[in-house]
Amino acid sequence: MTAASPPEILRAPLIVEFPFTRSLGPVQSAFLSGLRERTVLGVKTSDGRVMVPPVEYDPVTAEEIRDLVEVAATGTVTTWAWNDRPRSQQPLDTPFAWVLVKLDGADTALLHVLDAPGPDAVRTGMRVRVRWAAERTGAITDIACFEPYEGPAGGAALPHDGDFADAVTGIVAEARLDYVYSPGRAQTAYINALSDRRTVGERCPSCHKVYVPPRGACPTCGVATTDRVEVGPAGTVTTYCIVNIKARNLDIEVPYVYAHIALDGAGLALHGRIGGIPYDQVRMGLRVEPVWTEGGRYPDHYRPTGEPDADYDAYKELI
Repeated sequence: MTAASPPEILRAPLIVEFPFTRSLGPVQSAFLSGLRERTVLGVKTSDGRVMVPPVEYDPVTAEEIRDLVEVAATGTVTTWAWNDRPRSQQPLDTPFAWVLVKLDGADTALLHVLDAPGPDAVRTGMRVRVRWAAERTGAITDIACFEPYEGPAGGAALPHDGDFADAVTGIVAEARLDYVYSPGRAQTAYINALSDRRTVGERCPSCHKVYVPPRGACPTCGVATTDRVEVGPAGTVTTYCIVNIKARNLDIEVPYVYAHIALDGAGLALHGRIGGIPYDQVRMGLRVEPVWTEGGRYPDHYRPTGEPDADYDAYKELI
């Protein structure tokens, strides 16, 4: 007798991305406006240090600092790490070094990238200079990268008023996170069952509560939930809300109703949209059933079954 192979656990690549818009204060505005004009600015702190990139508050006294200074576009690598697999939207599309560079006239280091033929060409203490982007918009990417430099060092930091024509006052940062998500054993079974138009949960062997969707463990008893049970397909609306704001890329006319639905046999409610009934007639206790679309892997929405409403006592513990 041989043991059955465990079911394949689902995995899927996911991407979360959104634009983040932020306004700039006077210091960051001057810093980014300066980069656009090939000028690197820092700020002098209360103890006389020059910080590049500049900060708006003194790290020692927490007081506002506005004493801008200009530093050189040349500097020294203080530490580095080689990146042989550049990712999308990184500064260079060929292997490069992440470097911390202390620009001449600065006391702190700036994180950026160094264009070098290989890790053997990079070392702590090497001299570098800014390679400016051909088109500059007032962003950190106006520094295309750093490159090796053998010329003379820059001088001390010089005072700068921070005034630039058409100053940069805000930026839009594209935030992106791509990763591989695995729902685990319990939710893999749940998702696979949905593709067969069935809803399965898992029962806690101690308190006997049926979790839908299953979590793999009972958060109350702290034990694994391995007893798989099929629930529904009908259920009861335990509570709901009326949605009046249309979501981007969601082809559903407002208003509509989103509800907590306790499927028959389940120990807690799941979320679902209610359709097939005017939004102002949806109510607690309404009996509903899932509606599947052609090829759908989950219910598109739930509609009334026509059964009498459930008694409040039958679902009050599931609200």
